[in-house]
Amino acid sequence: MWTGIKVLKLTPSLLPTFCKSITPSPSIIHPKISTTFPNHPSFSLKPRITTQIPATQQTNNQTMPSYTNPETTNLHYSESDIAQKFLFFNVLKDGRIHILQPPVKKIPPSSYPSSDALIKDVEITPDVSARIFLPKTCISSTGRKLPVLLYIHGGGYCMNSAFSEDYTRFMADISSEANVIAVSVEYGLFPERPIPACYDDSWAALQWIAAHSNGSGPDPWIHGYADLGKIFVGGDSAGGNISHYLLAKVGSMGLTGDSKVEGMILIHPYFGEDDKMWMYMCPKNEGPQDYRMKPAVEDLARIGCGRVLVLLADHDGLYGVGRMYADELIKSGWKGKVEIMVNEGKDHCFLIADHLDPEAVAVRKRIASFIQN
Repeated sequence: MWTGIKVLKLTPSLLPTFCKSITPSPSIIHPKISTTFPNHPSFSLKPRITTQIPATQQTNNQTMPSYTNPETTNLHYSESDIAQKFLFFNVLKDGRIHILQPPVKKIPPSSYPSSDALIKDVEITPDVSARIFLPKTCISSTGRKLPVLLYIHGGGYCMNSAFSEDYTRFMADISSEANVIAVSVEYGLFPERPIPACYDDSWAALQWIAAHSNGSGPDPWIHGYADLGKIFVGGDSAGGNISHYLLAKVGSMGLTGDSKVEGMILIHPYFGEDDKMWMYMCPKNEGPQDYRMKPAVEDLARIGCGRVLVLLADHDGLYGVGRMYADELIKSGWKGKVEIMVNEGKDHCFLIADHLDPEAVAVRKRIASFIQN
């Protein structure tokens, strides 16, 4: 299982479409500098110079995320200052981390007017927030409840945001076209919050959704319009990997009350073994075959839903691991149904940035069909 698949060998072509054109000068460091890592091998990382979301703001008595974006602080360094190079970041000899992709610009929901979806942000825990999308059609409907999609963005565990314009647009499109309440989670990123923060935060978001099934839970949109017997979990790239982790956990532990996950949607998922970059980002990793990166047979066999949709692109360097995931899921003894869609001539996560691409439109239609069954 998974023999010969090593994410260690990924090339820059695997960066999402919105990152592909970036070739930053090695003499420039962007302001994504980490916090201290106790017991991290080789390096004691210094505090970051600027923070990406430094504060929160109060809105209608609820703590909401701040959309203050960091200023670019250019600090010069040379090739000789680099201790280790990874696909998405450099580790400097003085312990600083240089994320090669500049911090994404975050926008408030009010700055993205959608004619088809209402958008708001919520705080789930002090460390986790989410952007929620509600189809406007349900406001005037006769009480029909809608499925819920928990979506987990990609970005190599160290980049991107649910609050970016690309993901806001993508989720607004999915919400209106699939007639689904979409909850797009803003999880912690390396280096400020190393792995497993991304997994833990996403699990907290899923539990937050499920908690509404017993009449508790704080959100009126979930209370008023959600069918919590029809939850879907999905994500792209790293978000697809995190989605697998969540569904394996659901299969083992279940969810609160009557909540049920019906399906999982994996878009160009990120898997492999001996991924040295992932292991660096996860100081307490379990070695080259960590179950979060190399799915164990027992985890595959207990995936906690009845249907899985795997979306692939044949020019994506992760095409092979995505296809292998689907094959291994089928062979694991899991009793559900697997669907696969392949976009020919397309690269990694092309559908996020170019929403008007006919192939991106086709993918969204397939997702909508999958959710509406």
